[in-house]
Amino acid sequence: MEWTKQIGRYFLVMLLQVLLFDQLQLLGVCHPYIYILCLLMMPITLPHSADMIIGAVVGLIMDIFCNSLGVHTASCIFIMFIRPYLIGAIVNDKDRLNEQITLRTLGMEALLKYTVILVLAHHLMVFLLAAWSWSHIGFVLMETIVSSLITISIIIGYNTLRYR
Repeated sequence: MEWTKQIGRYFLVMLLQVLLFDQLQLLGVCHPYIYILCLLMMPITLPHSADMIIGAVVGLIMDIFCNSLGVHTASCIFIMFIRPYLIGAIVNDKDRLNEQITLRTLGMEALLKYTVILVLAHHLMVFLLAAWSWSHIGFVLMETIVSSLITISIIIGYNTLRYR
């Protein structure tokens, strides 16, 4: 039953991303990518290889809808690669994380650190790969910061509403 809820949540978030959030490109610098919520909240009991495969599939789906030639796939694989190391660095007692990363299991401070680091890493990689040049680094950094702030706010807001 838990897996069906998780898969349903993935489809809902991906639909919201494609139908709503991809259309909200505010002032050309804000591109909220809420679809990574699915990757951030994945169960930690999965093997690392499964994390990487799921990250690749989610990124590939986004690349197909965004016509972005592997940018999202590479970014999702990257954050899924660093995710277990980040969890190990942020969470002192990894045993208390029995299944999912949530506000209830991590607490606000650790969840915020975890979310900020992974969202910034994802967004920076997406915008750097999309620009494919260091000559636009100022614009890339501005896109990364603005988009990350919006995405982080949505993810933390979702977690706060869900677990209050």
